[in-house]
Amino acid sequence: MSYASVVEPLRAANLLSQKTLYEVVDITPTKDGVRSSSGVLIYGKSTLAENIKFDILFLIAGGDPFLIDNKKLFSWLNRLTKFGTIIGGISGGPVILTKAGIMGDRRMTVHWEHAEGLLELDHKVILERSLYVFDRDRMTCAGGTAPLDMILALISSHQGAVFAQFVSDWFVHAEIRPSGGAQRGGLANRIGTNNKLVLSAVELMENHIADPLTLLHLARLVGISERQLNRIFKKNLGRSTMAYYRSIRLEKAKNLLRNSHLKISEIAEATGFSNQSHLTGLFSEFYGCVPSNFRLKRF
Repeated sequence: MSYASVVEPLRAANLLSQKTLYEVVDITPTKDGVRSSSGVLIYGKSTLAENIKFDILFLIAGGDPFLIDNKKLFSWLNRLTKFGTIIGGISGGPVILTKAGIMGDRRMTVHWEHAEGLLELDHKVILERSLYVFDRDRMTCAGGTAPLDMILALISSHQGAVFAQFVSDWFVHAEIRPSGGAQRGGLANRIGTNNKLVLSAVELMENHIADPLTLLHLARLVGISERQLNRIFKKNLGRSTMAYYRSIRLEKAKNLLRNSHLKISEIAEATGFSNQSHLTGLFSEFYGCVPSNFRLKRF
């Protein structure tokens, strides 16, 4: 199911746009292919032995990912990071990315059945109980049907929210679930509005914490002007678009201060602030204390 939930929305995007927006290349460990948990045999167009450059690589794993100890695979994944490839892990895939040592200080999620084992494997991982997480050059997803929502969010970032909803409707998938998904209340309930343009913009914001979008980019992806976007944000949420965006990133920084062992400079990077001083100034203005003092209050 996870595999189909990744490739099918990409296929539909190509079909509905009548152009090749995405080229999907299956990769398997050997030319013998790999069998899915449902028994379907998937033959790859290439193998780990081939030196191919990708924009994005998704590692999809079912079964018990903790049993995977393939040094060749780990080396290959590390090599791809040096080429600037965006790497994603789906279902048990995030466990393998962690074992390969390429998650670093990135936020991540994993299928709920692997969560406790992952924390035992590496207590330093920044694990969120979310459907999917985008953090700079890493994407992680809980699996099941969640990859459908993750890929639709990716399409929204590339092609705009209107086209992404068109693809979603093609699958009779009326609402693209936000990254927090079932782990939190619905997005409309959380932010207090049903305005579809605001919801689309906020979902884009939540998927771009470490690499913030500009107001112009947000407006273009939502399909309206910058002035219109600011107007509906002030009407529905009581503040400007970028002020609201900044509050989301500061809230994420606060959560990382409370729940991780990252340095404040690393938290600044993970939440899209230019440096520690930039985060400290805005955090102090927003919460009334500097990050270091807030962290001390945990104890």
